[in-house]
Amino acid sequence: MEGLTRQVGAFAATVRHEQIPETCIEGARIGIADCVGVMLAGAREPAPAIVAAQLGEHRGIDSAPQIPSGRLLSVGDAALANGVAAHVLDYDDVALAGHPSAALVPAILSEGWALGRSGGELLTAYVAGYETWALLDSLEPGALHELGFHPTAVLGTVGAAAACASLRRLSPEQAAHAVAISASLAGGVVANFGSMTKSLQVGRAAQSGVMAARLASAGYSGSLDALEHRAGFMCAHSPSRNPDLEQRDYRLGVDWRLPRTGVHVKRYPACYATHRSIDAILELVDAHGLSSQDVAEIRVQTGDAQLLMLRNAFPQTGLEAKFSMQFAMAAAVVNRRVGLAELSDEFVQRDDVRGLMKRVYCTATTERVKDWDQPFAPADRVTVVTASGAQLHSRAVERPKGSWQHRLDRDELRMKFVDCASRSLPANEVDALFEQLWSLDALGSAKALRMYAVAQREALHA
Repeated sequence: MEGLTRQVGAFAATVRHEQIPETCIEGARIGIADCVGVMLAGAREPAPAIVAAQLGEHRGIDSAPQIPSGRLLSVGDAALANGVAAHVLDYDDVALAGHPSAALVPAILSEGWALGRSGGELLTAYVAGYETWALLDSLEPGALHELGFHPTAVLGTVGAAAACASLRRLSPEQAAHAVAISASLAGGVVANFGSMTKSLQVGRAAQSGVMAARLASAGYSGSLDALEHRAGFMCAHSPSRNPDLEQRDYRLGVDWRLPRTGVHVKRYPACYATHRSIDAILELVDAHGLSSQDVAEIRVQTGDAQLLMLRNAFPQTGLEAKFSMQFAMAAAVVNRRVGLAELSDEFVQRDDVRGLMKRVYCTATTERVKDWDQPFAPADRVTVVTASGAQLHSRAVERPKGSWQHRLDRDELRMKFVDCASRSLPANEVDALFEQLWSLDALGSAKALRMYAVAQREALHA
């Protein structure tokens, strides 16, 4: 029987759209559409601009456009720049203890654009990358965060390689080499959460996936047991020191994982570890008409792995605030929402926000949810102690709105998309792009996507 690396390669090389369950296609469509919207919003941030300034223009058949400027870069560099934009706001979807779309979609769009692949092939590549990522995640009983690894930067690199192997129509042998190569390109640390480097780690995962598949296509080789070897990828990145690597058929393309784990769309541009508590506090604020003057204390019960990610108890910047439970609670009370406007340096520095952050107290449990793909506590709970001494208790929030188990409908997804994409494109272009993405199966070529300013798009097709 072939080992893990070869099985992943064979799956990426042979999976076809018509074999994929409709629920998988639905998840891929949601992931791609949401990621493009967030990418268009994130493109206005300093981090992707700094990264893009380091990248030289590259014209020809091996080029792809930066989004939304349309500036042509090498395919790998386009994946890098667009990947940083996709993740810099931390507003992109989550699943598998990471951010699958932010690593997969920039690689898929860049390689798909260069190759002129159809919308159906983009969806297929997404599923190939996601299923690969989901399998590897399922084989490790521990949480990568606890070892200091950024799961998106680690598992996302291999997933992006599998997605690009699908787009490049590699043979099973070539695709296995792409996977093996990607195993040596993966990396990223939790310590850089709350800084520009977190999004760089994700952009590098997308870029490395492109590179691995292109190298394999050109004849470059890796060890065809790079994932499962005792000195290989899975063991090297194993918090438990006991990954499940028993030799067997992993049933890729038979036991589909995406319908179970799905994609969780974010309603708030902050670390997903805050979202259940934000839902809880906003319900209390709305139900009781609370303002910051009414609140003496906010007590949050959450999980230890969540607080490990939420490393900034008293953030100074909008980036740092994305990883702060204290800020999330304060923003929810002060402005009755936690949106892009609140995740700014100016808002974080407000006296009323900073004063309320000091009155937020967190307690953690080591208990973990057993039927979800996040390393979280079974539920989050919030208690508000009012200035009069009353205690207001939230419900136990097990799944936030927007999760695969509590999904946003098409109109809700469109509202978020419009809010994000309108930061880079005019309104009529935003509407047209959303319809394209929602009907991606019907798209003849990735080059037809309306993700670029009008003048740049006309230049790209000239």
